[in-house]
Amino acid sequence: MRQSKKFSFKTCARDSALSRAQVEEIAAFFPEIEFEMIWIKTTGDLDQKTSLRALDKTDFFTRELDQMLLKKEARIAIHSAKDLPDPILDGLEIVAITEGVDPRDSLVFKSLSDKAIIATSSARREEAVKRLGGDFRFVDIRGTIEERLKKLEGEIDGVVVAEAALVRLKLTHLNRIFLQGETAPMQGKLAVVARQKDEEMKELFEKIDARSLSRA
Repeated sequence: MRQSKKFSFKTCARDSALSRAQVEEIAAFFPEIEFEMIWIKTTGDLDQKTSLRALDKTDFFTRELDQMLLKKEARIAIHSAKDLPDPILDGLEIVAITEGVDPRDSLVFKSLSDKAIIATSSARREEAVKRLGGDFRFVDIRGTIEERLKKLEGEIDGVVVAEAALVRLKLTHLNRIFLQGETAPMQGKLAVVARQKDEEMKELFEKIDARSLSRA
């Protein structure tokens, strides 16, 4: 007997190991669907000089993916929910926000002397580290999770990353401290974005939409 063809559609996401893990997390809920992946480097991936400290909720990490949706080059985009612009671009709609994983921030370190150099591009995270005590020095850092952790081999003593990233990349064996205090809104959650009025995508992803589940 011939197998029926899987329902498939084009899906775009950022081209990083973390993004690929996030897509796999979404796809695991839909074994009946073939996600035809288009991997993109966004403005935020290519621009490694702009500090994130001064950025509000812009489309820095979503711009190219948003345009792909609006041009109908892809049906959905999968994001870290905390990277979404606010407001979301006109013509697009968030069709699902997942329940997510651990939302905390973690300080990954090789050593934490009083003069340790700690890397973070977030003023909020810097303040959280300062509450640990010590006369730490702080530097900005950009790049993928792997690139940031690589700098622990010589340039820095510690780096702050989302615990969710470590969970998804299976890096929870690293030495780390959970930081206290608020984290970025929706950290640890994933978002599925589609064009407005795409009722088929809205209905399809409703089963993983924590917003719908909380109203049930």
